[in-house]
Amino acid sequence: MAAKQEPSRGFDQVEAWVFDLDNTLYPADCNLFAEIDTRMGNFIATRFGLSHEEAQRMRKAYYYQYGTTLAGLMRLHDISPEAFLDYVHDINLSVIAPAPDLRDALDALPGRKFVFTNASRKHAESVISRLGLNGRFDDLFDIHAAAFIPKPERVAYERFMAIHAVAPGKAAMFDDLPDNLRTAHELGMTTVLVACGHTDHPEHRAIAGWGELPSHVHHRTDVLAKFLAAIALARAQADDDAATADAY
Repeated sequence: MAAKQEPSRGFDQVEAWVFDLDNTLYPADCNLFAEIDTRMGNFIATRFGLSHEEAQRMRKAYYYQYGTTLAGLMRLHDISPEAFLDYVHDINLSVIAPAPDLRDALDALPGRKFVFTNASRKHAESVISRLGLNGRFDDLFDIHAAAFIPKPERVAYERFMAIHAVAPGKAAMFDDLPDNLRTAHELGMTTVLVACGHTDHPEHRAIAGWGELPSHVHHRTDVLAKFLAAIALARAQADDDAATADAY
């Protein structure tokens, strides 16, 4: 399944590779985010004296209205973001397996690489270490760096691009949520949906029913490491062909 490609939406021009963290750098069917959701519900239940069911309803309502549960808690209840993030990310990461194929693919990929996540830097560093990807990214742009404005809000992307001098027309973004890719597309990035497993997230459920890719999703992969390796190989071949042409 493939969307109609625009000439400017390939990878030849890409100099900055931007990756979401959770359910993108590791398979969604690890179901790690279910544990995070449970921790968020527990935090809300304890803080506001709610039942588990009431807390989960609040969590979901804030997520859909404000982009993240944290954004709603900060805006409406002045909750400390550090306290919330430290609590919800205190989870067991043993379900994440090391990813040597992804490590090798990132090493072969020319250009700068970034993680752009709505999670905290501490959580991102823990996940990256578990995957065996330490040293593979130029920086981790977390929710703190975004001034607690989450994807898919445009201002978060603009802040990321300004801090790291990323030109959107020379950037590719990889994410498991189509809504996050919509903003990237609007800014001019090449977009890749990473659909390596599904959760009960509404966007994941919607993807399962797609007949074709929406216009803001330029590419889709079910295996990120293999997809990146193919890009790296194509870029290397193009460089070799250009060098050969210059010799004549």
